[in-house]
Amino acid sequence: MKHLILGLSVLTGLLLFVIGASADARPLKLEDFLEYESVSNPQISPNGKQIIYTRRRVDQLKDRQVSSLWIMNADGTRKRQLTKGGGALWSPDGSRIALVRKDESKKTQIFVRWMDAEGSTTQVTHGEFGPRGMSWSPNGKHIAFLARVPDKTDWTIKLPDKQKGAKWAKDPNIIETLHYRQDRVGDYNQSHDHVFVVPSSGGTARQITSGDWNAGARGIGAIASSARLSWSADSKKIAFDGNNNEDWEKNFFVSHIYTVDIKTLEITQLTKGNGTWTDPKFSPKGNNIAYLGFSERDLASPFSDIWVMNANGDNQHVLTKDLDDSPRGLRWTKNGRAVNFTLASHGNINFYSVSKSGDVTTLTKGTHVIGISSVSDNGVAVGTKSSFVEPGNIISFNMKNGRLQNQLTDVNADIFSGVDFGSVEEIWYDSSDGVRVQGWIVKPPEFDPTKKYPLYLNIHGGPFAMYNVGFSLTRLEHAANGYVVVYTNPRGSTGYGRAFSNAIANAYPGRRDFDDLMAGVDATIAKGYIDQNRLFIEGCSGGGVLTNWVVSQTDRFAAAVARCTVSNWISMAGTTDVNGWANAYFEKPYWEDPTNWLAHSPLMHVQKVKTPTLFITGDKDLRTPIAQAEQYYNALKQLGVPTKLIPMRGEYHGTGSIPSNWLRTQLYIRKWFDEHDPKNKTTE
Repeated sequence: MKHLILGLSVLTGLLLFVIGASADARPLKLEDFLEYESVSNPQISPNGKQIIYTRRRVDQLKDRQVSSLWIMNADGTRKRQLTKGGGALWSPDGSRIALVRKDESKKTQIFVRWMDAEGSTTQVTHGEFGPRGMSWSPNGKHIAFLARVPDKTDWTIKLPDKQKGAKWAKDPNIIETLHYRQDRVGDYNQSHDHVFVVPSSGGTARQITSGDWNAGARGIGAIASSARLSWSADSKKIAFDGNNNEDWEKNFFVSHIYTVDIKTLEITQLTKGNGTWTDPKFSPKGNNIAYLGFSERDLASPFSDIWVMNANGDNQHVLTKDLDDSPRGLRWTKNGRAVNFTLASHGNINFYSVSKSGDVTTLTKGTHVIGISSVSDNGVAVGTKSSFVEPGNIISFNMKNGRLQNQLTDVNADIFSGVDFGSVEEIWYDSSDGVRVQGWIVKPPEFDPTKKYPLYLNIHGGPFAMYNVGFSLTRLEHAANGYVVVYTNPRGSTGYGRAFSNAIANAYPGRRDFDDLMAGVDATIAKGYIDQNRLFIEGCSGGGVLTNWVVSQTDRFAAAVARCTVSNWISMAGTTDVNGWANAYFEKPYWEDPTNWLAHSPLMHVQKVKTPTLFITGDKDLRTPIAQAEQYYNALKQLGVPTKLIPMRGEYHGTGSIPSNWLRTQLYIRKWFDEHDPKNKTTE
């Protein structure tokens, strides 16, 4: 089996990316966010003539993001709004589209719109489904989707008869499962995800899978998707991932590939063992299934490979090995001879193809983030592309020559045409153990290397994730306010191979990721334009964990902001919505050996903290519950270290899904930094 070794070579020089700015260009402003728009999910019609896509903007009056569906010709001409909603998919013959939007009762439903001049639209689902992950059957007669089915309990009691007119409290939830909450869904929300099928002409949705388990591999975090449904070529079966074994709750990372016959409802498990198998895709003729996964979780951060098997589960074999990260977005070529995918590597995300014999071909190259969402019958691919100072826009290219990319939208030209974003510099630097680490420096507009600037270290979450070269309004806006923003991919990050990602196994957070972050700070200071007394640090989720850790190991930072953080691994393990997730970080569960669980809990080192630290966590966060921030905050208050705690109203994990809260997050961070900036204290 032949393989093309992927990944960029380690650069010894520096790359500088600068957007051209006119003499009268202005810096980015906070309020630009309110006019900022994004585009996503471009879908090209089967005949390659039209593209539908979702356009998203801020509704300032309702303080929320709203979506609408747009359409344009394949060359980018005749852009116009089509209807409300988003997430649209063309029917196989191109005569209709399925889309998702809210109905009159404000419930999310599936609608089907004819793409003729009349544009007749039919609502095809009703009730409480909340459908997601739509997939058209090849014959166009049905649409499959996933939906949550509430659990029922027979563990009940009989209260005495109440007095007429009395108003008693509602019955409590009876918690019987290990996974009883989910971020962005709700607390004490006992339900299971299952496959449904509805006629595309409208009718009654039929539940295809059932039971006390989840279709769609729900619950195993970034490894799986909320919806991975694929129809067989004859429209008789659906492939999906999940785990319907009796002990599924205790096997957090186990996921299998199944098929279900939509007529008989017979479910067939195709994969075996205790591996993690996800994202099945039937080949065009239906004789093969491509899928992602690994046969054994022997690493803290295992990478998935691309596998292929016969449609009945026979002849399972791997196509890719030793990639820089797990492939994403599997898609068969029309002739069924290869599987296309995207791959993150060294900060970039590009498009690749692997043949059935294992030969990997690079389809796009460049310093950018590309996501491919659709390919027409004539081989035209459409997706999105962004870079440091280029907001995401829709592109198209011919699959035979991925370098010929055509940008089809520029939705933010009206607000950014006169903006000076400053510049972004790529750096590679040495850390401990002879490791090379990649990072980027975001410089303010009109940057002057002879001046001294405050440094803002921004840390990514995960920890098994990768900062990339895509557009970040968050970092650019901080830089526009005078900060040199540094962001890096310390050990634990993906995109640099298995060894790099797993270097923090059984020791997160700890010396290695700390060394990598501080070496990045020192590499930036060595350039001569940083005021070493004005160092600041901030991160969310895994970045919040590392922020807590860093301030317990050094007092070099003038102020810190830890968002959506973890401070105590043992208490977090039993209260997060992904029970079992934290077990991946340490070799033994805490009830067998709590040594590393405690040693790498930032709370156990809080007595060494001298850095003023602000905590911001969503008041509805179920991934890193706010009690994690409260524990660290409470300890700092007792120790006399300047601190504040902000429960962000209405937010689950993260602090900026509500537009005004994104603005608040930016401002609270800088307000905290300003209050503890030595420069400001000197001038008082």
